[in-house]
Amino acid sequence: MVHSSWQQTINNAYGKLDETYRLYLERDKGYFPARHHYFNAFKTVPREKVRYILFGQDPYPREESATGYAFIDGKVSRIFSDSGLSKEVNRATSLRNFIKMALLARGDLTAGDTSQEAIARVDKSPLIGSIGELRDHFEKNGVLLLNTALVFSSKAESRKHIKAWQPFVEKLLEEMRDIDPTLILFGTHAKALKKLKGIETFQAIELE
Repeated sequence: MVHSSWQQTINNAYGKLDETYRLYLERDKGYFPARHHYFNAFKTVPREKVRYILFGQDPYPREESATGYAFIDGKVSRIFSDSGLSKEVNRATSLRNFIKMALLARGDLTAGDTSQEAIARVDKSPLIGSIGELRDHFEKNGVLLLNTALVFSSKAESRKHIKAWQPFVEKLLEEMRDIDPTLILFGTHAKALKKLKGIETFQAIELE
């Protein structure tokens, strides 16, 4: 289930997936997050509240980490440790890079030094400290956390899943023109969405 405000949009977008791929998803085996979780991002932010869509690549390649939200790692509790970023954040490459980028943007770090030692010296008192707080903060500010592929099976099959979900993403965006969210494209695969039909009508921000 998704939030009621998304139901028609998701039905229309899901219907654009290849029939064979839909059957694969409906078997609910051989990939993660499971079928009842891969639409999680559409459960907690009402459609009319979305101001931004933050696109990542695909779910984390660990079942316990894949949550149905881009960048939100289920194994992460604390973002920081006494030595810098927590061990779990350091393992979640995209989350680690995103947090470093945010610290750079705030002026807490310099481009010349994003080391653990430099992060350890940052005053954390005004910063978000947990992964739950981070997700809540995104959503309260109207950010939908969405990957270009909503499931993961193996690194070798990542491109297959990303390609398979493109018709879904294209239709999703078509259905969201009325609220005109800004797209935030984080990483190479997210930036590749610029090739989708109709995406040029949205304002897009590209991040490394």
